[in-house]
Amino acid sequence: MNIPVEPARVEHLAEISALAAVIWRAHYPGIITPAQIDYMLARRYDVDTMRRELESGIAWFRALVEGELRAFASVGPTEILTEFKLHKLYVHPDWQRHGLGTALLKECESTARTRGATTLMLNVNKRNEIAIRAYRQRGFTIRESIVADIGGGFVMDDYVMVKML
Repeated sequence: MNIPVEPARVEHLAEISALAAVIWRAHYPGIITPAQIDYMLARRYDVDTMRRELESGIAWFRALVEGELRAFASVGPTEILTEFKLHKLYVHPDWQRHGLGTALLKECESTARTRGATTLMLNVNKRNEIAIRAYRQRGFTIRESIVADIGGGFVMDDYVMVKML
């Protein structure tokens, strides 16, 4: 299947936010609590927050099927000049295993390389076995284990995974 991946613009952010809510509420129960899902959605997918990310140099991408948004990703620089972070990569549950995630990951890798990165890193919840397996299949390895306080009484219990570009 030919999967169009397009840069997201400000006018696409509300649609991405709505899709994020669908994906997170389908995928994360059993990994994190419903309260943490709501907390993280409210902070990470607030349209103003996403707009500021775009303005700060984080690239957002959309994967479309028959013109409809089915997946999205974002990638941007870190404090390390040669390292970029894959901030987000999410595919609607009905469209997983159709190549959308791979297409988005390739676009994010290309963007990172073009902007001077030699390493792509990401955080993934330690209990998110499906994502960990998918990232390993695409060349990522675990660099470290972290627990980060994100406020609201919640923590992220994650692996930091990396891939050489």
